[in-house]
Amino acid sequence: MISDRVKSGTQQAPHRSLFNALGVTASERKKPMIGIVCSYNEIVPGHMNLDKIAEAVKLGVAEAGGFPVLFPAIAVCDGIAMGHVGMKYSLVTRDLIADSTECMARAHAFDGLVMIPNCDKNVPGLLMAAARVNVPTVFVSGGPMMAGHVGGKKRSLSSMFEAVGSYEAGKITAQELENFEENVCPTCGSCSGMYTANSMNCLTEVIGMGLRGNGTIPAVYSARIRLAKEAGYAIMDLIDKDIRPRDIMTQEAFENALTVDMALGCSTNTMLHLPAIAHECGIDLNMEFANEVSDRTPNLCHLAPAGPTYMEDLNEAGGIYAVMKELTKKDLLHLDCITVTGKTVGENIDKAVNRDPEVIRPLENPYSQTGGIAVLKGNIAPDTGVVKRSAVAPEMMKHEGPARVFDCEEDAITAIKSGQIHDGDVVVIRYEGPKGGPGMREMLNPTSAIIGMGLGSTVALITDGRFSGASRGAAIGHVSPEAAVGGPIALIEEGDIISIDIPGNSLNVKVSDEELARRKAAWKPRTPRVTDGYLVRYASMVTSGNRGAVLELPKN
Repeated sequence: MISDRVKSGTQQAPHRSLFNALGVTASERKKPMIGIVCSYNEIVPGHMNLDKIAEAVKLGVAEAGGFPVLFPAIAVCDGIAMGHVGMKYSLVTRDLIADSTECMARAHAFDGLVMIPNCDKNVPGLLMAAARVNVPTVFVSGGPMMAGHVGGKKRSLSSMFEAVGSYEAGKITAQELENFEENVCPTCGSCSGMYTANSMNCLTEVIGMGLRGNGTIPAVYSARIRLAKEAGYAIMDLIDKDIRPRDIMTQEAFENALTVDMALGCSTNTMLHLPAIAHECGIDLNMEFANEVSDRTPNLCHLAPAGPTYMEDLNEAGGIYAVMKELTKKDLLHLDCITVTGKTVGENIDKAVNRDPEVIRPLENPYSQTGGIAVLKGNIAPDTGVVKRSAVAPEMMKHEGPARVFDCEEDAITAIKSGQIHDGDVVVIRYEGPKGGPGMREMLNPTSAIIGMGLGSTVALITDGRFSGASRGAAIGHVSPEAAVGGPIALIEEGDIISIDIPGNSLNVKVSDEELARRKAAWKPRTPRVTDGYLVRYASMVTSGNRGAVLELPKN
């Protein structure tokens, strides 16, 4: 066992004395030592129940013959961090989570790991750590929140942000806004739509690192506790079979993830996280490949914010396995990939049933013949830009309009809420990329303000920042290269005509190459917005959005 490094032999007598100080018995020391990585805290609603998940995992591990040991991971609530300097610290925690978990796992010689994440950066951060450490590992998330109810309709956090825009536009009263505030987030769990947290928890199941139901069983269901115990059993089985994360997270497994991503209509943040996780596995996941996958993959689900269904509905319809089973009708998945069940994808989903064709459209009757995400290129985005196509109004799939240019999110919000943005405009928010932000903030506030003010079917937004999974509309993010490194988005001027063609995968400004070259020659880098702390180190090492915003040592 790996843990013999700290438990067995004469030289380990000091180590054993420290285990004695922990109250660990000699019998426990003889068992495989399983690290339980739990991101429980009292600030993130999606994590407030993870202490109970961790206790259930520990029971499962102990019952299956292991020695469970708990240690923490941090988490940021994107909703609470949204719209202020706190959002600069969201994406950057992904790497802190990966680094700190790697440190804990290797320093203490765990034989296996059970990861307990739930919200946006914990899932990819812990998947990155799993790939690095590469000891048998199972994931079990805290589960999604139940949908709220306002005005007789199911609602979620995206409804809340949009309600603020509606209030600012005089479309609802203060009392109606308060009604949203009191009712959209009724339980613990990751927010109830197909936002980033739920997207990544579902794709963890697809990749093969989580058990059935990992992405969809609601946080408040007792089935979630049972799943946690089963994860404890599963890790001991994986140790017996010596199945490790890099055996599971293969090129084919990531292709499966991209395919199901397109069928579900996941958050555009998956286009940041999947390449970063693949990078840790030694796999180059080029995001341009996403369009090839999208072209052959029908979009089967319209979960909030794209439609009126929620994670609880997807769970009742059969969950992720039912979506995957639909995709096998067209041979769209690699079925021989091994998973944490010890079985292949094909074996796992063999008996899955689609119990609600209104929630999971049959392959013969999709929402669209192409997937939920599109990667765009053009003279604004020579590398890439990303849009959640399934959440775009049909009339905005192709759009041309004048650029309304802002060098930070705050200025754009002020303009939108003061009525300065009009039908046909294309809002450009730049210097918000991984380096420029720094931290690549989510633009949920401006997109929600646009929707709430009734401009969602007439106004587009493009940015080198990113979007929450709760954003909807013609919102194009991850524009690369970003403005801070002189990318063409930095060269757009007020009134330039922007041409968006989502079906054609293109994003261009109608300015000649000669004029863009002239502007480029005159461009100068901006003074950094942040001059101390972790964000300075992050900005010096982070790569562009199209590469997953992974960290690399600066080149001399």
